Order: sequence, then C-alpha cells, then structure tokens
Amino acid sequence: MNIQENLNKVEKNIQAACELANRSRQEITLIAVSKTKPVTMIQELLPAGITNFGENKPQELKSKYEVLPKSVNWHMIGHLQRNKVKYIVDKVCLIHSVDSLRLAETIHNEARKKDLTVPILIEVNVAEEESKFGIKPGDAADFVEEVSKFTGISIQGLMTIAPYVENPEKNRWIFRKLKNLSVDIKQKSINNVTMSVLSMGMTGDYEVAIEEGATMVRVGTGIFGQRNNKIGE
Repeated sequence: MNIQENLNKVEKNIQAACELANRSRQEITLIAVSKTKPVTMIQELLPAGITNFGENKPQELKSKYEVLPKSVNWHMIGHLQRNKVKYIVDKVCLIHSVDSLRLAETIHNEARKKDLTVPILIEVNVAEEESKFGIKPGDAADFVEEVSKFTGISIQGLMTIAPYVENPEKNRWIFRKLKNLSVDIKQKSINNVTMSVLSMGMTGDYEVAIEEGATMVRVGTGIFGQRNNKIGE
C-alpha cells in the first residue's frame, strides 16, 4: 500500500468530479480521516500539502495535536461527548458533529473560558437512520436558529454521514437534500450563521458528493487503506 499513490488517485477523482460539476478544485477541502492511524502515516502526507485531518476520538486528536506541527488543521468528525469538549476546544479548526443543544452549549462554555469562538457544523441525519446521530432534516432550520444564539461558537454549515452503499449513486439524493437545506437556511440570514461549508461524502461516494455541492470530503480508506470501521470515513 502506497499512501502517496492513493492520494494521487483521490486527487484525480476530485479533479474529475469538479470538472463534471463545473466547479473549481479550490472549492473542495480534502480531509484525510486519520483516526486509528499512526502519526508516521500522517507525516507521510504533510509534504504533499495535506494539512486537514479528521479524528473521531478527542483523546486521539489531542495526542496527535501535541506531536505534529501546529500547521495541521484538526477536524473533529466523530460523535462528541460533552465531557470531552474541554480536551479539544482549543485544538480543532472545526467540529463537524454538533447534534444537540446541550453539546452546543458545552462548546460555547468551554470556548468562552479560553476566549475563543469555535467554528462548528450542524450534523444532519438526512437518511434518518436510527443508528446514526444528527438532527432530522425537518428540525434543522429551527435547531440552527437556537444554536446561533451561543456566542462562543460560529455555525459554518452542515454535515451528514450518508449510509454505506456499494453504488454511490444511491446517496446522491442525500447530498442534494443537504445542499438544498443549506440554501434554505442561508436565505434566512440568521446572525452567526454562514452556511459556507457542506461536509459530505466519504471514500465510497465523495465524487457524487462533490457533484452535489460538497465543500469538504472526508476520505479515510481511500488514502490510508482498508480498515474495519467504515463509519465516519
């Protein structure tokens, strides 16, 4: 397994998807999902200009943050427990998985203690799968309005984890629905809400997600090789 070759392939796929959708490659941020992967693997990607990495567990993010260059941008992409927020609130560039008012309030409180404003995304369970976290699409606009009142956070957009499918076309409607939802929310012009980020698409379906408007794709297996756990990649 050659990480560099894998990365080159992913980059080609992103470029092709951008061309198909008449978008600029600059619109897409590639997040390498480095959860469970050793620091040495992350270091292999740094010379190639990959600076955005996604982690699922706060402790793992914190330990990698402490040994890797501060130029690395850390994304919290996994479900976040409130008692773990304090470990990462000053280390992340973006929390993708805000799915409750209580979590939003905790992030706000921890951010205020450190005089920070933490960028977040609202996680939407578009497919309404019982096994996944996230706000129901019908509740998302009201939820955004509530969360926007917390001054310690800044709502940058939406995130979803689509079902794992063999055929990525089956997830196209999910990405389209999230995009439409973000447009609807943006039109409300809510203070403290930009809706400039759409984090959607993983190893199996990121090209379709880009065609439907993703601005961030989370690719783990496609870069680092197979792992057992497919959630959040």
